[in-house]
Amino acid sequence: MLAVLDLAASDARTTEDIFTGVSQSMPLGRVFGGQVLAQSIIAAERTISEGRTVHSMHGYFLRPGDASSGITFAVDRIHDGRSFSTRRTQAFQEGVPIFSMIASFQDEGPGVEHQAPYPDGIPGPDELPDIESHLKGLHPMSKRMFTDRPVELRHVPSPIYLTVDGERRPSQAVWVKVRRPIPDTPAIHRAALAYLSDLTIQESILRAHGIAWATRGLKVASLDHAMWWHRAGRADEWMLYAQESPSARGGRGLATGRIYSADGALLASVAQEVMVRIPEPDASTG
Repeated sequence: MLAVLDLAASDARTTEDIFTGVSQSMPLGRVFGGQVLAQSIIAAERTISEGRTVHSMHGYFLRPGDASSGITFAVDRIHDGRSFSTRRTQAFQEGVPIFSMIASFQDEGPGVEHQAPYPDGIPGPDELPDIESHLKGLHPMSKRMFTDRPVELRHVPSPIYLTVDGERRPSQAVWVKVRRPIPDTPAIHRAALAYLSDLTIQESILRAHGIAWATRGLKVASLDHAMWWHRAGRADEWMLYAQESPSARGGRGLATGRIYSADGALLASVAQEVMVRIPEPDASTG
């Protein structure tokens, strides 16, 4: 993960700043959305003066990316004000955009403060089984999709990879962190938080309807993603990602989430709209 977030500056010169990056190898060959999102933030932040940090982003996933090909990031310096800066980052493969984002950066300053309360009744990560205990009987190659990634997850009440257990409701919570310690650089932790934010947020939509990821013919694709960073936190320490879906219709579902540190500080808020297509029952099979 750290390697793909370490973008290279390009010798190419246009009216925009150009950076290049690579992708993590993925079992299905498609670029993970959270990766290109995090890379786009890193690219934009490279053009920002020191001390001004990202506080919000809004992006659209335009095309599926190819994990075996490099990615070019073009950053447009839209505006630099006294306290805020705005950047547009577009990620390209083969000359066409796969992701487009606008992000805003701000100098830290004093102001009013409050936050949504930490959820009650959530067991801690040490009280929950690790991911491998939910993958028994799965083919070793399929297990790699979960065990080889740089993130550790623990679901409340349980994952929906193979089945959806318990009550069908449009909400869940997930403990999440990067598996190993990462450098103390705050920009890396902000980008890593963006990377993590695209994991599992779609599941509140699926859980509401008892749909497991293993459902034959299921098609899920992230359409857009919005994120607001509220407070500094460490992505390599356990965080609680509380998720819910307020609506789904017309083949689209909206999912929202709040990311808290283990000691209760609200680190970030997330919203994502997702395309969900369920295969129609085959009437010929009865």
